[in-house]
Amino acid sequence: MFLKRLELKGFKSFPEKTVLEFDKGITAVVGPNGSGKSNISVAVRWVLGEQSVKNLRGSNKMEDVIFAGTQNRIKLGFAEVSIVMDNSEGNFNIAYNEVAITRRLYRSGESEFSINNSSCRLKDIHELFMDTGIGREGYSIIGQGRIDDILSTKSEDRRTIFEEAAGIIKFKTRRIEAERKLEKEKQNLVRVNDIISELETQIEPL
Repeated sequence: MFLKRLELKGFKSFPEKTVLEFDKGITAVVGPNGSGKSNISVAVRWVLGEQSVKNLRGSNKMEDVIFAGTQNRIKLGFAEVSIVMDNSEGNFNIAYNEVAITRRLYRSGESEFSINNSSCRLKDIHELFMDTGIGREGYSIIGQGRIDDILSTKSEDRRTIFEEAAGIIKFKTRRIEAERKLEKEKQNLVRVNDIISELETQIEPL
């Protein structure tokens, strides 16, 4: 599995549609400070579902990822990023040789997600990338200073990275969701029992 293509339009410093093709091997992006190199990795984080504006190098709102305009160009109304992954080996649980994930955000705050041009939820994207090392909590994107953060954090915080590599994140997430549903049903049972008790007190007089 490898990254084949990244398409950006209206995202940060990429007002025009920009297509970056990647081949097998190592690809390096070089350029002077301020040329937008880091915006490429930020775009990958964003399209994979990153919700933290801080991790996207923004100020305080998600709208910061949309091209803000310059003296010679007007600002745009939306940002869109698509990432295309090779799936010829069946790493993703989806019946396509290519998997294209797209995220679009409008200045109004509305956002859209799609997998191979089919509308989906953010949750679907997270589940698709679970146990691949590529998701938002994965170890495939290591930014500046990230290694120091990993080594200096608590062992409990580092555990997530190892769980991702071991391929158990998907099952752990499903367990947490199942426990949450069970807890919700327990609360429903408590309410039902309260109602039954209240009705029982009314039966005798009736």
